[in-house]
Amino acid sequence: MSVLNSNWQNIEKTVKHPLLDVEEPNLMREIFPYNEIPKTIFDGVTVNARPAKEIWITDTTFRDGQQARPPYSIEQVSKLFDLISRLSGPNGVIRQSEFFIYSESDREILEEVRNKGYKFPEVTSWIRANASDFELVRNIGIKETGLLTSISDYHIFMKFKKTRRQVLNSFMEVVQAAADAGMEAIRCHFEDITRADFWGTVVPFAEELMNFSAKTGLKIKIRLCDTMGYGLPYPDAALPRSIQKMVYYLQRELGIPSELLEWHGHNDFHKVHINSVTAWLSGVAAANSTILGFGERTGNSPMEALVVEYASLTGSANGMDLTAITDIANYLREIGTVIPHNYPFVGERFNVTMAGIHADGVIKNEEIYNIFDTAKILNRPLGVHLTDRSGIAGVGFWINQELQKRGIPPVDKRNPKVAKIFEWVEQQYKDGRITSISPEEMMQQFQLHFADLLK
Repeated sequence: MSVLNSNWQNIEKTVKHPLLDVEEPNLMREIFPYNEIPKTIFDGVTVNARPAKEIWITDTTFRDGQQARPPYSIEQVSKLFDLISRLSGPNGVIRQSEFFIYSESDREILEEVRNKGYKFPEVTSWIRANASDFELVRNIGIKETGLLTSISDYHIFMKFKKTRRQVLNSFMEVVQAAADAGMEAIRCHFEDITRADFWGTVVPFAEELMNFSAKTGLKIKIRLCDTMGYGLPYPDAALPRSIQKMVYYLQRELGIPSELLEWHGHNDFHKVHINSVTAWLSGVAAANSTILGFGERTGNSPMEALVVEYASLTGSANGMDLTAITDIANYLREIGTVIPHNYPFVGERFNVTMAGIHADGVIKNEEIYNIFDTAKILNRPLGVHLTDRSGIAGVGFWINQELQKRGIPPVDKRNPKVAKIFEWVEQQYKDGRITSISPEEMMQQFQLHFADLLK
């Protein structure tokens, strides 16, 4: 029956960190009082965490991201997956993407993306840790699946209504089934790890998994899931919230290599991006993400933020096509997604200045008020948004952008034609206008006053 000819419980192993199987849940009320803001505890200890030698990104847009918005259609998933693959590039910076497999529609979507034949991102699945869910994995013949292995007492005692040992045993039964089925790899998602008993549950379970992997050859990854966004990036923050200590001790005690560790964060406390980067810098190879950070509640690590951070940390885009970020955002708008105007890298105004003093600066040199060459890197030229605060410099910048598109040399902001248009803008606001000047209105003024140059 089993290719191992042995039940996982009977595999000989040396246990350095036995499970602490308590009778009552440890809810750590000194840290998580619930009727107050969670406490940030510092223990005065700084560990020598080291970055992974190689880092990459994984994607959960079509799993966790689907839980935060109306489901994507098959056509929409297909288009977005094309764009993610283009963004990833030939070297697989975005290495994997995970999918639900429960409904007929889920499985149609899975086949759609698998049939594209892309090397990156690799298509994987996600299931709960039970036999019926694993049967779905077996039926679709996928090489790797994520496995929800909730690790905190909040889940073990309050959701499952079981003991730590009972729950971990049930998880291991599915891990055993994965080995029996000859799967290449599984990912154990340590849900709610930042509220878990690190030494009493997290380390013992990780040790069981690593021992099982060593005996059977099944590749087991551990996803560190900051489900409620409690993770902390501070060097001497205490466990269980310390990202650096969590990674350091898993590697020191169990020798888990970086490539088997993955971080999955949430943004409940506005720390999702810095926490993902901290995980990278602490020794985790993979940071999990979604398009625009869409995900449960406050969302996950934004993919576009992580790819830019990757290029910054490594000093190279490593083959990524970063203009795909703009195309992803444009497509999402096409299908009705509202993106805040000030959203970094993709918002309509992320590189658009409205202050006259800023516009005056970009006329002289756009580097003064642009974060990088957004036209080259993201296919998003710098812009000026005209209001009563834009000044004549803002009007001049807008006009020169239009002239540049037509191959016409720029004009000085003191040009009489620029002054005429600026007078018109000022009069709009003297008459009580409160909205910004639209591009269409500016185009009318531009064509009126620069008609001689446009012939």
